[in-house]
Amino acid sequence: MDLQRKLGNWLVKEESITDERYGKEPDKRSIEEHIKLGVVILDKPAGPTSHQVSAWVKDILHLDKAGHGGTLDPKVTGVLPITLEDATKAVGTLLVGDKEYVTLMRLHKKVDEKEIRDVFSEFTGEIYQLPPVRSAVKRQIRKRWIYKMDILEIEGNYVLFKVSCEAGTYIRTLCNDIGEVLGVGAQMAELRRTRTATLTEDDAVTLHQLKDAYVDWKEHGEEKYIRNVIKPVEVLFAHIPQIVVKDSAVDAIAHGADVSVKGVVKLHEKISIGDLVAVMSLKGEGVALGKALMSAKEILEKEEGICVNTERVIMQPGVYPKMWRTHKEKEVKKE
Repeated sequence: MDLQRKLGNWLVKEESITDERYGKEPDKRSIEEHIKLGVVILDKPAGPTSHQVSAWVKDILHLDKAGHGGTLDPKVTGVLPITLEDATKAVGTLLVGDKEYVTLMRLHKKVDEKEIRDVFSEFTGEIYQLPPVRSAVKRQIRKRWIYKMDILEIEGNYVLFKVSCEAGTYIRTLCNDIGEVLGVGAQMAELRRTRTATLTEDDAVTLHQLKDAYVDWKEHGEEKYIRNVIKPVEVLFAHIPQIVVKDSAVDAIAHGADVSVKGVVKLHEKISIGDLVAVMSLKGEGVALGKALMSAKEILEKEEGICVNTERVIMQPGVYPKMWRTHKEKEVKKE
């Protein structure tokens, strides 16, 4: 996935520098701060539910909160991002990231390989799906995009393939539908998620590796291992457009204020009205998530107005100095 092409180039609205006395680059956080704003890219084992795995991560790290992004059925393995403490506020970013799976499909009867490949090509692009009976969403026809499907191996009645698709695509339903078109019926035999947004199985760690890293830190003071198995929350923003703001705007946004164009330093080129965007500090810290109220062109050209409606605040207030006034403070100053 070419993120540069997807998000576009950086557009600079105004030059600005950051004050090193406030905030810090994500890789310079203390280990406690790192965990509190961390993400475990877990390699989920077969058997437990996503909720159970999330609870185990919380218990291993002795935390109060942990959440998972993109539920996997108990039998399914692979990439399951687990957000920790304050990072749970950013779990929604994974709902807009595409997914990649490796799937083993069993055909109910043997089919000629050329026919299988021809039918697979029909399922690339926009498709229609009816969610399975046991699903968490309302059963109604939905449109989903299949970006790419590659057949890796065909042996007897089994087809091993890789699929890159829009979030919310049901692979079990995809297998059933392919079987229907082939006229023989089919079912999903095994499934592994290999990527969520930009997070891949190469980044994933097991529960045992997480436990070992935590023990190394707690008992031996070794931080390197746990910093490797827990990633900063900012990894969740790599697939969505970003807007960088001045130091002077950070604390107001951390208190829930919307983003004004006056506070913008630079932004990604591919921003449309309604997009989910990440608001970042000049040090690369995640400040908040919000909905774009202007296009990138409008943000760049306008001198006033609100460009992002802040929906989820990531950064705690007080990390940067207060450089804004409440309505009451403004009234006092007038007097």
